[in-house]
Amino acid sequence: MSNETIDLKTRLITDFHAREAVMNGEASSEFHQKKRAGLALFEQLGFPSIKHEEWKYSNVRDLISVSYDFNAESSIGLTELEDLKVPEQEANILYFVNGRYNAELSAIISPVGQITISSLADAYKNDPAKVASFFNELTKDANDAFTALNTAFAQDGVFVHIPDNQSVEHPIILRFVSDAREKNVGSQPRNIISVGKNAHVKLAEAFRTLGDQRSFTNAVTEIQVAEEANVQYYKVQNESENAYHIGTTQVRMLDRSHFYAGTVTLNGKFTRNNLNIVLDGEHCDAHMYGLYFPDGSQHVDNHTVADHQKPNSESNELYKGILRDKSKGVFNGKIFVRPDAQKTNAFQSCKNIVLSPDATMNTKPQLEIFADDVKCSHGTTTGQIDEEALFYMRSRGISQPEAMSLLMFAFCADVVSQIKIDSVREYLENVITQKLASK
Repeated sequence: MSNETIDLKTRLITDFHAREAVMNGEASSEFHQKKRAGLALFEQLGFPSIKHEEWKYSNVRDLISVSYDFNAESSIGLTELEDLKVPEQEANILYFVNGRYNAELSAIISPVGQITISSLADAYKNDPAKVASFFNELTKDANDAFTALNTAFAQDGVFVHIPDNQSVEHPIILRFVSDAREKNVGSQPRNIISVGKNAHVKLAEAFRTLGDQRSFTNAVTEIQVAEEANVQYYKVQNESENAYHIGTTQVRMLDRSHFYAGTVTLNGKFTRNNLNIVLDGEHCDAHMYGLYFPDGSQHVDNHTVADHQKPNSESNELYKGILRDKSKGVFNGKIFVRPDAQKTNAFQSCKNIVLSPDATMNTKPQLEIFADDVKCSHGTTTGQIDEEALFYMRSRGISQPEAMSLLMFAFCADVVSQIKIDSVREYLENVITQKLASK
């Protein structure tokens, strides 16, 4: 392990103990005991290296070679955020700047009886026992250094509880902005989403950056999906060329619940997305869609898990990527079918277009099946643009750049069309069209 790694790890641990020393009685709370356990696990694991199988193709050495201010203040206002907005629609919009909730920029419009929504910090002040009971319950068994680090340092984020039988009319849009105009900044938001029985909600996370200094976001989202609930979850990353992002979304589904996830990475220096879904009920239905466009020297890594623990459930997964220049892509998708999960249907596909000889894509689909009455498949393809289709379009008078752009947009359509929040989908269609036209 390099000196830089040891220095950053030591600084983080020292900072934790310094904060703990001035906490008085709060240090004995259940919430803080969970944070302390997170720190102990981080101390044990340390930052991963490429010798770790889960990080074989994603080297974090550059990410952890510098310091970040995890408590950076920001005077950012709506005017400065204007260019970072997703096109508006009626929604519950919560802004987090450098990981801290900004009430002045936010607007919650759903009625109180339909949803409980607040910053994690405010929720803990109002009902510490309730927040502590949810906090880290889904990620407590994760043997991951960055998740443990987030657990140790989690201070803010969102807390959402949707009561049984409630259908939330307006989407929840979480906008995380890193203000890196003056210094290297870091944030570790923790989001807790609890969706009650037969409840329905649409949720989107958007990550953006202001400034040219480095930003490091280490985000964790825990989503509990009760019986017969329906959750649509989208994550959009359009960050800067100096943005480092590691995000983990941990989901637990119960009987007859439905979960739809769409993860779109448009821009960022280094991105690692972990999407882990535990189908802990019968007749669950999980869908995972992903799209990524690395160029330059960007790195995008998607790790997914569909863990079938009960019978009669289904998961379906489709990830697509377009890579150019010297960019790197990684896809590692795992499907587990436990012994009790008979009559499981699980399907996984990863398809990629590589536009440059210097771009690389590493894929590793995995199946671990411990039941015998199942239908499972996985597959991956990596290749270049379809020359026959390109020739056909050129023969109809379409220029090569326009034909390339049209073919690549059609390649993306299977994923983009799955995003059901209109403003988010329209925003993505516009940004993707511009990005593809520049290729």
